[in-house]
Order: sequence, then C-alpha cells, then structure tokens
Amino acid sequence: MGHLKPEPYKNNYKQMKIKKQLVFILTAILSLNCYSQISFEKGYFVDNNNQKTTCLIKNIDWANNPTEFEYKLSKNNETKKLTIKLVKEFGVNNTSKYLRSIVKLDISINDINKLSKQKNPIFKEKELFLKVLIEGKANLYEYIDGNLRRYFYSKEASIIKQLIYKRYETNELSIGKNNRFRQQLWVHLKCAKFKINKIQNLKYNRDDLVKIFTAYDECHNNNVKKFERKEKRDLFNLSFRPRFNKSSLSINNTFSDFTISGIEGTGFGFGIEAEFIFPVNKNKWAIAIEPTYQSFKSEKTVDANNVSGGILITEADYNSIEIPLSLRHYFFLNNNSKLFVNISYVFDFSSKSSIEIKRSDNSTYNSLDVKSRNNLAFGIGYKLNDKYGLEMRYQTSREILSDFVFWNSNYNTLSIIFGYSFF
Repeated sequence: MGHLKPEPYKNNYKQMKIKKQLVFILTAILSLNCYSQISFEKGYFVDNNNQKTTCLIKNIDWANNPTEFEYKLSKNNETKKLTIKLVKEFGVNNTSKYLRSIVKLDISINDINKLSKQKNPIFKEKELFLKVLIEGKANLYEYIDGNLRRYFYSKEASIIKQLIYKRYETNELSIGKNNRFRQQLWVHLKCAKFKINKIQNLKYNRDDLVKIFTAYDECHNNNVKKFERKEKRDLFNLSFRPRFNKSSLSINNTFSDFTISGIEGTGFGFGIEAEFIFPVNKNKWAIAIEPTYQSFKSEKTVDANNVSGGILITEADYNSIEIPLSLRHYFFLNNNSKLFVNISYVFDFSSKSSIEIKRSDNSTYNSLDVKSRNNLAFGIGYKLNDKYGLEMRYQTSREILSDFVFWNSNYNTLSIIFGYSFF
C-alpha cells in the first residue's frame, strides 16, 4: 500500500481544540448556576431567642436534610447564611418546614452487603433539622442523608422519637426485619376505627406513614397540616428528536502507514427520547435514554502513484442505532424557558456497514467491515414550554473498525437536534 497521509496530525489537533472548547463552554455554563439560578422564595426562620423573622430563603428543594440555608431579608439585600446552631426552625413558602431537634438516630447500615447481625437499632445522639411532613395531634418527621432514611414522631408536646425499622442478618444468613415501628404506632396512635391489620400492613415509607398519621388526626377531628409541594411535577417526558448531522471519518493502517482522512458528509437522523426528571433540587437534574438511527455515506478520492490508475476511492457506508444514556442539568431562565447541558455515554450498534477502497477502474483495493465501539458525547440546548427543544451535541471520537488489528479509525459527529415533547 502507498503512503497516503493528508495531514493526520493537523486533524488530530483540530479535534483536540474542539474538545477543549466544548469543555470550556460546559464549565462556563455550569458556573452560571452559582449566580443566575438562585431561587429565593418567601419563608421565615426562628432563632435561638424565639424571634421569628420573615425573609426570602434560597429554596434548593433539599434531597438531604440541610444543616444550613441561605436567606435575604428582601430582594435587594445581600445573601446571608444561617446554620443549625443558630436556628430552631425555618420554613419555605408553606410547602416545607424544618425543625431542629436533638434525637436518638439509628445509624445502622442498610446496605444488603453490610448488614449487621444485631436486631436492635444502633442509636447515636444527633442534632438535626427534621423535615415536618404532618403537623397535628400527632406529628410526623423525616430525615434523609444519602441512603439513610429515618422517620420520627411526636404527640402534642412530647419529645420526638424515631420510628424503628431495621434490616439485619440472621443466623441463617437471611435478611431479618425489625418492624417495631408498627407496634409504636399501634400503641401511640389509638383510634376506634383502626384495625390491627391496618397497622400490620404498613410499610416504612413516606406515603404509608403520611396516610396513617393523617387518618389518626382526622379520627380525632383534629386539623392536620401537610407540608408538600403544591406545584405539579412533570417527571417524565417522551420526545421525538430529528437531527441534522455533520460527520467526519479518518482511517489508517498502522502496519503499512496508510492513512486517509477528511472523509466528510452530512445526513439526517431521528430518535425517540425518554427523559426521567429527579423530583429534587427544583427539577434541575434528569436522566434520558434516546434510541437513535443515524446514517453516514461519503467518499474521498486521493492520489496514489503506486496504485494502478493513480488514485484510490474510499467509500464509507455506515448505519447504526445509537443509544445515548445522558445525565442532564437544567438552568431555568423563567417559567417558560430553560437551558440544559448533557453528558452522554453512547452505545452504538452498527448494521450493514462497510468501508470500500477501490481503484480508478472500480476494482476493490480493500474491503473493511464496520464494527463500532461506544463513545462519549456533550450537548448544550434550550427548551421552551417543556415542549420544544433545540440542542447542539458533539460526539467524541468513535472507533468503527474494532474488528481489525492494524486498522484504526476516528469517527466524529456534530449534531443539531430538534425536539418535540408529545408526552
């Protein structure tokens, strides 16, 4: 084979430059979150002197119970921070309330591979902000820290105690469950309407516990206050996503020092995206999966003095189903529009694809079957009214000649993707 090397190092430099620019853009947009995405809502806090202050609190929709929060006395005032040591209680927009309390917290590990053989809880005294779920004759509280999830209760002026639930390893190497919370509720939430099976079938989760505490307060004709999100949460979107692709391909053989680069082409593709939005942190985080059909057809002619006819024609025909698995972060501009950034791991499944290298008389010089590998992608986009979307996505280099020892390839794609959410 001839030495056909149309500036491969220059092309590699261009690819590196594009990647650096995209990383810079993503970093710059993420940094905007520190300045432009602060959401302050009406709230209050009670300090150690029992003084209540009405203010604006930065509501980040805490996934874990906080130990501090930021606030402003008014819209134009400076932002200040308060810690758990200085605040007895705080609330946001009548949808969330946190109460400081020193409690005995079961710190037992719930990981199935690290369960202890001890049935009883392992208590440690902690000062926590407990999230108030139900407030009435009987109160229900929640504490979350990563995988640690605990529920607490109190009745009127009584001290706050934890509802006990623990998984543990038995002597038979099976999983046992300490469901003492059911006994606690049967003893302390007395109601003539409650049957024992109503308690025995309870699960240790927010929904079941909120229902039983609500039923108890209603049983005693007591006003009950629930702290929950009032806004409707759209946690799942299904979108049709056609796209315009601009792709480039280079191939080389390391054994013969044979290289052809600059095989470029444009084309169209389409995908169906399922997006799942996490119901925390103000709906800013999501994951998405998007089966997508893409097609690339192009050819490149180069001079080859040592080949009959003096030229080689490279024809690339590459078709595949891409399945990007994406982590997405949103930046809300207003109630109707938002920016987003993605990082995706792209699974690729090629089909009926090949690269043919021919002489000028159309005889075959080399024939290569395409088999692709997976790669990464980065995207920046905009969404309007949770229905219309536009995204620019860059895919890093993908190897599409993975079945060969001496052949290598670099396949890159820049896409403009249009989106329409129909569900």
